[in-house]
Amino acid sequence: MISVVILGAGNVAHHLYKAFFSSENVTVTQWYNRNIQSMRPFNNEVQLTDNLSQLIEADIYIIAVSDDAISELSQQLPFEDRLVVHTSGSVSPYDIDMKNRRGILYPLQTFSREANIDFSEVPLCIETLMRKDYDQLKELGQSISNNVKRVNSDQRASLHLAAVFVNNFTNQLFRIAHEITESQGAEFDLLKPLILETANKVQDLSPFKAQTGPAKRNDKKTIKRHLKMLDNEDHKDIYKLMTASIQKTHAPAFSIKKLKKIKKD
Repeated sequence: MISVVILGAGNVAHHLYKAFFSSENVTVTQWYNRNIQSMRPFNNEVQLTDNLSQLIEADIYIIAVSDDAISELSQQLPFEDRLVVHTSGSVSPYDIDMKNRRGILYPLQTFSREANIDFSEVPLCIETLMRKDYDQLKELGQSISNNVKRVNSDQRASLHLAAVFVNNFTNQLFRIAHEITESQGAEFDLLKPLILETANKVQDLSPFKAQTGPAKRNDKKTIKRHLKMLDNEDHKDIYKLMTASIQKTHAPAFSIKKLKKIKKD
């Protein structure tokens, strides 16, 4: 049985707690946050604290706070030579204070408090600075996920950057699409099967092979018609940028002049 203490009470911390609580191989011995109000519903399941000096001993301490707070919180921990890991996709393990053994437990997923997550399907990217800590962190990861990978800091940073494109930027495109449909009284829900099929296709095809649409086939009439329909200049700029990017990827024979013309039109 691996004992853990969770430090932080944001979205990632809440989902980690639920995953650990459901595991037969992990016990959450304590949960810390400066403000424990959001953790009150779990008061009967786990020991809560808002006092770092009251932290109890555990096998692994998991810092699940904002990136900017990781270093400062790790410096305030009142112990040494214990395994402390953070959950960030972009912060170095060296940001954890060197008085403790350091590592990463990065769940590669988007987390919203109200959304249900099957943690067994969440990829866990792990890294430790000391070889002796790797097996224990791997065992912890495998207790809640079927997809645990050793990932170094450079690889993790690239995955985090790519995740911004496939998740954060894509979700913003969904929001724009929602605004476009609402402006004409169309139902955004009618796009949801398309959204799912787009995501499903790249499970079997490369994104390059899965690409379709007017930009790929250089359908100039449709592209111009779409641009005329867009009243929001920001949306128009995004459409032009994405169109030029797709055409540059799938039609390298296009001249630079033609690509620049698309951006200007």
